[in-house]
Order: sequence, then structure tokens, then C-alpha cells
Amino acid sequence: MSRFRMYPTPAQQSALLQQCGHARYVWNLALEQWSMWTRDKRPTPRYVEQARQLTEARAAFDWLRAGSQTVQQQALRDFDEAVRYFLAGSHRRPTWRKAGLHEGFRIVGAQASRIVKLSRKWAAVNVSKVGWVRFRLSRAVPEAKSYRITRDGVGRWHLAFAVIPPPIPAPGTGEVVGVDRGVTVSAALSTGELLSCPGLSVTEQVRLKHLQRRLSRCRRGSSRRRRVKAAIAKLYARAGDRRKDWVEKTSTDLARRFDVIRVEDLRIAQMTKRPRPKPDPERPGRHLPNRRRAKAGLNRGILANGWGDLVTRLEHKAAGRVEKVNPAYTSQTCNVCGHCTPDNRKSQAVFRCAACGHQANADVNAAVNIAAGRAVSARRETPVQVSLKREPQLTTST
Repeated sequence: MSRFRMYPTPAQQSALLQQCGHARYVWNLALEQWSMWTRDKRPTPRYVEQARQLTEARAAFDWLRAGSQTVQQQALRDFDEAVRYFLAGSHRRPTWRKAGLHEGFRIVGAQASRIVKLSRKWAAVNVSKVGWVRFRLSRAVPEAKSYRITRDGVGRWHLAFAVIPPPIPAPGTGEVVGVDRGVTVSAALSTGELLSCPGLSVTEQVRLKHLQRRLSRCRRGSSRRRRVKAAIAKLYARAGDRRKDWVEKTSTDLARRFDVIRVEDLRIAQMTKRPRPKPDPERPGRHLPNRRRAKAGLNRGILANGWGDLVTRLEHKAAGRVEKVNPAYTSQTCNVCGHCTPDNRKSQAVFRCAACGHQANADVNAAVNIAAGRAVSARRETPVQVSLKREPQLTTST
């Protein structure tokens, strides 16, 4: 999507929050109706029936009639679409929307084109029941039939137009690159480049730790606790913005430079799960240490380096040019002789082949193996190198 930063006035922020509350209320009502279905009951109402019920509710309640009907109807359409995706098996089950966490609504139709350019850097959009709201022109405004207004946890408002940009064309050079993702080095390329995703600085990390300690001493529900939580959310939002900016720039650069981009086929959701508890056989009801704190630190490192976001954006920008390679033993295999053993990986950064003596950066060596499509399985099923001059052999004796 093409997203822009909005700058509403305090009065407009109150009106926008009211519209978000209406959309959230309608969504939760539709979810409640859908959740009450059982096998012995009739089918739950779908969008057409719910839209008729919404019209009756607007006629009965003044506070609901004060909001935009378009916003409330689109909340019903969004829920109906979420249900269809869930039944098709492509998305998760729809969940409840909470205040402060799900703040946003969608505008469609002719209202989505009510945009006026104020200057070279500023424009305004006419939001129903709110008025003209300014937003920053960071890029050209696309022609879209709908847009979504959202508010993040730090209080920033954004305007996102539902337009999918075209993929980046391939350079046509035939070059192939392998990308090895890690925690210490965010992305190592087979060309020898080491890319790191920026995070919080040392000063910001010290401030974050100080704020977290203050938060533990604050009384729940107090104004001080609310201010400290807002300061912590601001630091996390800053780290998220830097990570997203790095992912966008890195994915664009790779899509423009290489024809084929090969990455490891990693299941990040499974890799970042918390470890299972280990019951103590000698003490029923008690558990043994399972190194959950160390696993939590590893999970934070994986998520902070944007492994999944990088591959997702590469698939968007270089459509059809991203190939996923089996990650088995790519970091233990020498890219020169193909020898695979755990002894080759001397440390996190040093790779020294025990057979041929080849020495290189461990992440770059893995990236070269990924670029070549090499993957050694646990059964050593790597194809055997056979001379091209050898005559074909029969599979069974005659």
C-alpha cells in the first residue's frame, strides 16, 4: 500500500477516534453473531442481513447515527471477507477488536477521491463526519477506490491507499544472489556483503531499560504508568520504523541488481515459538529448567532482524524471481569442495574447511551455498558428481 502520515487537529483526532469506535463496535457485534452459531441453529446472518440490521440500529440509536454509515458498512464487509478467508483456510479465525489496539476504519466509493493538494509537500483528504484532514505528501498520491485510516500505538495517524505497486523489472544480467539471514549479521550476500538491520542505539537501550524499571514500580491505572508506557511504546515504534525502512531499501536494492534471489526456506513462526515445559519426573507438578530465557533472547533477535519481512517484500518486488532453498547444512558445507561436517564451522563468523582448508566468513560461505542451490540432507542425498563423458548405465542388470 501507499501510506502517508496524517496530521489531524485535536478536534479531528476525537472525531477520528469516534469513527474507529463505531467500526470496532460493529465488527464485534458481527463477530458475536457469528460465534453464537451451533449445528442445531439456523445459519448466522451474512453481510446483506447485517446491513439491514445496521440500518435499523442507526434509526434507533442517535450515537450510532452520528457516525458515518460508510465506515460502519465497511466494517461489516471486512468481517464478511475475514470469515470467507477463514473458511477457505488461508487466514486465521477473526478475533475481537480492542480499543487502543485496533484503531482504524476504511472508506470506499466516491469519498475516496476527495483529495486536494495544498502545496508541494502537503495535501488534505475529506473524511466523512470529520472534515478536511492534512497529510504529508511523501510520494505521489495514487488513484485508488478506497483507503484506510489507522492509528498506531504511539498515536500517529496514517492514510493508506489500497493500490498494489507493480513489481520491479529484472535487470536482465542473469546474476544470481544467495541471502543468508542471521542474528549477528541480518543478511549476508553471496557477493560478500554483510548487511545489518539498525535497531535502538546504546543510549536508547539504556533509556528503555530505565523506563521498564520505572514501569515495574508504577501503580496500575495511574497516570504515571500511562506516561511511562507511552514512552516505551515510542522507543519500540522507532525501532520498528528503522527495521521497516531497512527492509524496504534492502529488498528494493536486491530486486534491482539481481535476476534470481535465493533464500533459505525457514519456518520462522515455528522457530520463534517458546520452548515446551519439561516436567520433573521426580517431583510431580514441578518442571525442570528448559532455557526459556535464552530462547526468548534468540526469538527477539530473529524478529528484530526482520527475517520474514525481508522475504515477503522480496516476493512482492521481485515476483517470480525469488527461490527458496532447503536450509539443511548450508552453514556446514564448504562451497569449494562440498565437504560437510560440523567441524567446518569454527565459530559464528569463521568457516574453515577441514578437508581443503578453505577459509571464509561463515555467513558468506552459507550465502554462496544458497546461491548455488546446495543443500545436504541428513541422509546425504546430494547428487553424486558424475562425468559427462560416462555412458548411461542400466538401473538393473540384464
